[in-house]
Amino acid sequence: MYRFLIVIEKAHDNYSAYSPDLPGCVATGKTRDQATRNMYEAMELHVRGLLEDKLPIPKSRSFAEYVAIPSAAQ
Repeated sequence: MYRFLIVIEKAHDNYSAYSPDLPGCVATGKTRDQATRNMYEAMELHVRGLLEDKLPIPKSRSFAEYVAIPSAAQ
């Protein structure tokens, strides 16, 4: 099993997704859930293609965190 971080961003009328560990692997969707599903499928195809071409699967090295910054105005 491979695990990769995906980043989902709200665009104007849709959502886009990408994985920092799989350059060039991107997806979009009208909703966040649709973008996530489309990204899952894109990642499956991407990894399958790498395996078929006998290329190495990148190691997952990315992570995400939220950082809370106190508001200055109070």
